Amino acid sequence: MRSKSKPPDSSKNTLAWYTPPIWLGMTLSGWLRMLAYNRFSVDPRHIPWAVLITLTAFLGVPFNILHDLRWGGRIRRTEIEQPPLFVIGHWRSGTTWLHELLTLDESHTYPNTYQCFLPSRFLLTEHFDTHSLGFIFDAMLPKKRPFDNVEVGWTRPQEDEFALCNLGIPSPYQKIAFPRRDPCPEYFDLSGIEPERLRKWEDAFVRFLKQLTLRDPRRIVLKSPTHTFRIKTLLNLFPDAKFVHIVRDPYVTFYSTLRMWKSLYEATGLQRAGDTDDLEPYVFRNFIHMHERLDEARPLLGASRFHELRYEDLVRDPVGQMGALYGQLQLGDMERIIPNLERYLSGSADYKTNSYEIAPASREKIRQQWGHIIDRYGY
Repeated sequence: MRSKSKPPDSSKNTLAWYTPPIWLGMTLSGWLRMLAYNRFSVDPRHIPWAVLITLTAFLGVPFNILHDLRWGGRIRRTEIEQPPLFVIGHWRSGTTWLHELLTLDESHTYPNTYQCFLPSRFLLTEHFDTHSLGFIFDAMLPKKRPFDNVEVGWTRPQEDEFALCNLGIPSPYQKIAFPRRDPCPEYFDLSGIEPERLRKWEDAFVRFLKQLTLRDPRRIVLKSPTHTFRIKTLLNLFPDAKFVHIVRDPYVTFYSTLRMWKSLYEATGLQRAGDTDDLEPYVFRNFIHMHERLDEARPLLGASRFHELRYEDLVRDPVGQMGALYGQLQLGDMERIIPNLERYLSGSADYKTNSYEIAPASREKIRQQWGHIIDRYGY
């Protein structure tokens, strides 16, 4: 299956040889478990990164201990009083953009990149690292994501699945590090794991959210495509949680997702992706699996706790679509965020998404796999 796409500015984003892997923030125990689970299958050219990750994880142990001594009791006593708001949807469907729009509301907070990079100790180290050592940390990040030119930064909203990874919790995102394997697929929807493993996942997730709440008690807005698979588990933890699901043209989503995984494998993987013939079936399979789990969860959600919108409609009329979202989920008067929203939209007016020219045969193959979902959303 082939398509033509207009790539991002490669002069700024083809930086895989020095872009630091997200795994640099892992706990030592989590890093060693991930290595062991994946049979230490680090390719020779990535061994220097593996050594550096091991060293930084080892050096981080005393800071993690000090963090727990200083903050552990307060974290345990913290209550998450505001039910979280989850942005869900398939990868490359607009979840990042919607997440950023929702964080313009001053009654909301969110996990940022630093907190997801170092979730084991950010209460202790974030201020010092991002201020006193800000110039060093800024040099560690590329200016934009390698697959879509979206700006990145330590204080920008980030996907909390990366925090779980760096806490050493099993995650299907381990595939980013080991693309020739398919680690932890059961952690997409969590339905098939043993009760003890599920409890550990829940405890780690809730503890991370308590840390965020301790830093800022406002409603937490979370975004991760993986949460689309897990709504039932999330409702067990937060019965009053709210969800907003964004969808995008599945034909574009398919090719954009392929591009994303390939870029992440290259930028932060610890082994070469090699033959990626299995990537297309992986994307086809996860898309269907995600919508199956979403459909199972829909009856559990009342009208004021679930809203659905299309990416294309959000692009066409962001103010109107955000107004409908706020009304459906009863998030309060949206008028208070319009000035922030207008400034944000003005500042990002020049952003261009990647475009894809999809051959008729390729479109037919996608329709054969996802036709019922394509028809449901009017594509």
